Amino acid sequence: MPSITGRTVLVTGASRRIAIGAAIARRAVADGASVLLHSWSPYDAEQTWGADSPEALRDELRAAGGHVEHVSADLSDPDAPAALIAAARDHFGHLDALVANHARGVNQSLETLTAAELDLTYAVNTRATLLLAKEFAAQHDDTRPGGRILVFTSGQYHGAQPAELPYIASKAALHELTRSLSVHLIPRGITVNCVNPGPNETGWADPETHAAVLRMSPGGRWSTPQDTARLASWLLSDEAAWVTGQTIASDGGWSSK
Repeated sequence: MPSITGRTVLVTGASRRIAIGAAIARRAVADGASVLLHSWSPYDAEQTWGADSPEALRDELRAAGGHVEHVSADLSDPDAPAALIAAARDHFGHLDALVANHARGVNQSLETLTAAELDLTYAVNTRATLLLAKEFAAQHDDTRPGGRILVFTSGQYHGAQPAELPYIASKAALHELTRSLSVHLIPRGITVNCVNPGPNETGWADPETHAAVLRMSPGGRWSTPQDTARLASWLLSDEAAWVTGQTIASDGGWSSK
């Protein structure tokens, strides 16, 4: 198992215990890291899956021996990224890795597209991630090993998603930004990689969608948050120190079909 003992990781979008952010946080704690959890439950409360308790995740990880704190913040606020990075340093003294897992997704096709939703989705998904990367890099101690930034894209670069235009536009931007950020930061020992978790079983899909994805999956099942966490664990570790600027799909062949 990779070790990141003594390092500190910020995981954004860890609002639901069933989802990817929680799985990555659990794995980071198991790998020896201290973790700052970020959540924004009001967004989840508006969705069909509903809100969960990020405080319960914090308490679970503490009970497992983890050094874990939690901050709630609305990443549509332009000041929130700097506040999150500052919170990590206040709690733990340093921040070694940023996992920008948060996402806003609202179905809007070309016919229903609104400027307000475009602006809000870009603010949360793209602007906040870039500002988090900026603030993370500004505070990073380059004498420490393990500088890492992970961002998350979706499947828009493999197949059309015409019903989710704000979401895929914002995620496509992160996909393309990965290479430029990686070239800029690798001289400082900070790697930047992008993860595509594939259709992931986090409780968002209705039964019809779930069955349709299952039929189309080359691997015969959905991706799970644990699949994504295993990839994140490796990318955060010293074993991946020479891997940067990459977009990696953990999707059981979904993007290859």
